[in-house]
Order: sequence, then C-alpha cells, then structure tokens
Amino acid sequence: MVKLKLTIFTPTYNRAYTLYKCYESLKRQSEKNFKWLIIDDGSSDGTEKMVEKWKGEKNDFDILYYYQKNQGMHGAHNTAYSLIDTELNVCIDSDDYMTDDAVEKILKFWQTNKDKKICGFAALNAKENGELIGTRFPKDLKTSKSFELYSKHGVRGDKKFIYRTEITKLYPYPLFKGEKYVGLDYKYKKYDLDYELALMNEVVCIVEYLEDGSSKNMLNQYLKNPKGFSFYRKENMKYPNTGLLYKYKECIHYVASSIICKNKSFLKESPLKILTFLALPAGYIFFLYILKNAGEDNKGAFLWKYFI
Repeated sequence: MVKLKLTIFTPTYNRAYTLYKCYESLKRQSEKNFKWLIIDDGSSDGTEKMVEKWKGEKNDFDILYYYQKNQGMHGAHNTAYSLIDTELNVCIDSDDYMTDDAVEKILKFWQTNKDKKICGFAALNAKENGELIGTRFPKDLKTSKSFELYSKHGVRGDKKFIYRTEITKLYPYPLFKGEKYVGLDYKYKKYDLDYELALMNEVVCIVEYLEDGSSKNMLNQYLKNPKGFSFYRKENMKYPNTGLLYKYKECIHYVASSIICKNKSFLKESPLKILTFLALPAGYIFFLYILKNAGEDNKGAFLWKYFI
C-alpha cells in the first residue's frame, strides 16, 4: 500500500455553492497520492450532506470530513493541523481549486528538494483566466523566509504554501471568546525564525476572491475581532529585522484594536512601549476611520457594545 504524502485541507463555512470546484479539480488530478480533509466550520447550508454524497462516489482519493462549531478560519486551521498525519499539507480555500497537475508538481518538487532545513515550499497562484497573481519568484532565488519574499525580494501577490506537517503542528493559533479572526501568517512568521521555504515557480492553485471572503471585509473584522487583531499586531512587533516604519505601522494598528476592545493596559502590554506611545494619535485616527467605513450593521453593534 502506497503511503500518502500529501493532505489537501479545505476550511469551509457555508460555501456549498462553490466547494464543488475544489472537488472537481481533485478528481482531475494526474497524481492521486493525497487525501482531502474538509473542516466544516459550522456550516448550515447542507455542506455535510453534499460531502457525504461525494464520499459515496467512485474516487481515487480519500475524503475526510470534520464538523466543528464556528471558530473562524484560524480555528479551522488549528483543527486541520491536529488531524493531518501525512508528511506534507496544503490549504486550498473553499472558493479556490487546484490545477490538474498540482499534486504531481508538488510531490515531484518535494522529492528533489526535500530537506529538514526548510519548513516547506512556496508555489504560485493564478486567476481563472490564467493571469498570474502578483509576480514570480526571482529566478536566482532558491530559498527565502516567507516574510522576506515581500519585504526584501520584491515578490507581490498571494502565494500557495506547502508545509511539512510536523512544523505546522507548532504555534497553534489562540482562540478568543466571541471572536473568529487571527491573521494566518502569525504561524508563518514563527516558522521564519528557524526555517526558510524552497521556491517553486509553478502555478498550483486557481484563486477567486469572493465578496463574502474575509479579505473583502477587513474593516468589519477589526470591529468584530479586536483581541485577535491586537494579539496579531503584538506578535508582528516582535518579528526581527523589519525596520522602524514597519513596527510603527503595527503599533498604529495595535492602538486602534486596543481601543476597540477597551483594553486599558495596552501600553503596558506592548512589546514596543515608546513606539506605541508615539503611535497613539495615529492609532486613534485609524480607529475613527474603521468606525466610519465599516459596514452599518457591524458599526451599530459595536457602538452599542462600546458605549453601553
């Protein structure tokens, strides 16, 4: 029996209307050495019934389904990493799907570049029309820390990260009561402290940005998840070799998030107390900007919570 090397995991929340695209792309894979793990983060749209139907069809790969109460994307990632037992894993979002040869490319690249000194490797994303998301990796660059791809090497656009599973079990995302968001790259930056990524200039994922995606509703996320954002910004302040401007921007965001969650001890808790103090005016202005431009429903709920 062939030992599976790759788990493709998909966190989903009420995305039955688009999840089929990922399923169909997995059926078309030229290499079937993988399993598909679906983390249903509290869906109420018939996702489970649809997945059960797929599991009953004749497929050359296993489909695993796990349901949990809604925790947000980072909570779904926590669950996935706790369940995955293959050497590699990759997250394919519920509104995305894989190129027909993605698994084949991933496993061939790993066979050639496998190394305990790297935490995994990065590949490319594209739009449905074939247009690359952002830029390719520099041709002469073989490895890089994920953060430095953008800050040092001038790479742009979302990339697809394939990680060694033993590494992804480290640094679980914190869960805050009543909140459902922590930036996913919190973990990736933690990996950067000890590892680099290999780089594969091949497209493996087709990306579609839907209107109900978290990236489309970021200001609303600020109001609904201030503790998660505050944690995320504090961790970013600690990231080494980022420069004063980067840290100052993180302080601004931290101040705004702290105001939203009414944390009176935020200055004392900051890893960069002086810089955070200097960011107070800009942070307050950003708080007002969030309040002005967030969706009306979330703004009303926040104002009620904040002033009552």
